[in-house]
Amino acid sequence: MSLAGKTAIVTGSTSGIGLGIATSLAEAGARVVLNGRIARDECEECAERIRKDTGAEVVFIAADMSDPAACHRLIDEAGGCDILVNNAGVQHVAGIPDFPAEKWDQIIAVNLTSAFHTTAAALPVMRERGWGRVINIASAHGLTASPFKSAYVAAKHGLVGLTKVTALETAEEPITCNAICPGYVMTPLVEKQIPDTMEKYGMGREEVIREVILERQPSKQMATVEQMGGTTVFLCSSSAEQITGTTISVDGGWTAL
Repeated sequence: MSLAGKTAIVTGSTSGIGLGIATSLAEAGARVVLNGRIARDECEECAERIRKDTGAEVVFIAADMSDPAACHRLIDEAGGCDILVNNAGVQHVAGIPDFPAEKWDQIIAVNLTSAFHTTAAALPVMRERGWGRVINIASAHGLTASPFKSAYVAAKHGLVGLTKVTALETAEEPITCNAICPGYVMTPLVEKQIPDTMEKYGMGREEVIREVILERQPSKQMATVEQMGGTTVFLCSSSAEQITGTTISVDGGWTAL
């Protein structure tokens, strides 16, 4: 499908899932706004790679997603917003009694509250333009839970709830809102965890991936960032016009258990 003439803003899009989604949207013809907090030179390199590979217009806007004012500024400075992908996220693992309060606040702010602020800023723009797609990158942990991830699970459950409310508030308009709920996706962050996990369990690479990392993912295969991008593009298509307020699991059967 073609997304020519559409502007897509993807938060947290300089690596991993966000970068994969941004690339797929650019391949479909959208003008893409990248966002991140890494060094500007690295971000500009990401934008240039996508421009070179796809021929799409790609710009980068730095914005701290834990700052409500920065969330609104991102939308204001983007030069339009037809597609908003709320992907920015952080993680911390600890038991509830030992979970640092500042980490809880940060995770809720970046993973959940930022999506409220960007959506609040984007909806009036979408209404003015007469079309819109809000796509929230939740998680299998938006539908189920794991120990030691209290803030992440709470934020992702909240993001699924925000998705439903957004969909209901726009149900009679040409605007949809859905959440994608990935399980494990092969990203640079996951890749970095593999050697330490191999050492910890005394296992080979493939055994660690299958038996430890993918313990809860029945397919025993990680999703790819390209599959995440393809799912996002589908939700922007005319075929998905009546898909709103729901979750799409890309988790190899995790939430079927």
